[in-house]
Amino acid sequence: MITIAVYNIKGGVGKTATAVNLAYLASREGNSTLLCDLDPQGSASYYFRIKPVKKFRNRRIFKNPRIMTRLIKATDYEGLDLLPSSFSHRKLDLVLDRIKHSRQQLQAALKPFRREYRYLFIDCPPNITLLSENIFHAADYLLVPTIPTTLSMRTWKQLKDFFKKQGLPAKKLLPFFSMVENRKKLHQETMAQVINKEKQWLNVKVPYLADIEKMGSYRAPVAALYPHSRAAQSYLHLWQECETAFRQK
Repeated sequence: MITIAVYNIKGGVGKTATAVNLAYLASREGNSTLLCDLDPQGSASYYFRIKPVKKFRNRRIFKNPRIMTRLIKATDYEGLDLLPSSFSHRKLDLVLDRIKHSRQQLQAALKPFRREYRYLFIDCPPNITLLSENIFHAADYLLVPTIPTTLSMRTWKQLKDFFKKQGLPAKKLLPFFSMVENRKKLHQETMAQVINKEKQWLNVKVPYLADIEKMGSYRAPVAALYPHSRAAQSYLHLWQECETAFRQK
């Protein structure tokens, strides 16, 4: 099983849209795929028309990780399952803080899924917290959607510095530009500067498009709604580049 977390310290950078579309594309290729919605906002669960868990004790999943398997729901798409969000996920950091070896608990909780799924995607909440550190340890790769602006590039540097300070492998990080508007000079200049300095960035640049925003209205992946659209093609190319990166590493 390959575990891919879609993460950024900042919110509003296209994390959920990326997680939803890539999980859909992975399953469309015939891969058994699980999307874990760990964001208390539950946007990924909303897109797949699956209600969040109302009564849920976070501590139980760390005492008995197999409990997580009972919470999994099938989506409308063959081969794609979802672990829905719960608003109680906002307390996960408090729960983890009380547990021994707290930075490895999520990795242990996800272990039962290794035989059932080829790909496991995690839609992550923003900020660097104890839950984030668990995700960093559990994930094989972190896809980092980044808007080409000054503040977004600042948070990318903060993430790199955190990985270095904690001794986490930088090769896990797969940044790419998201919500790109080519008509904006700042976006063009920022992307040019980064590409000249850093080689680890993926080549695909996901544009800012109305079709992606419509996911919220129609509650479906854009790759399912408009499979031949520019938006769908950008996620398809992103997924293909990710698969190439997985094989190379």
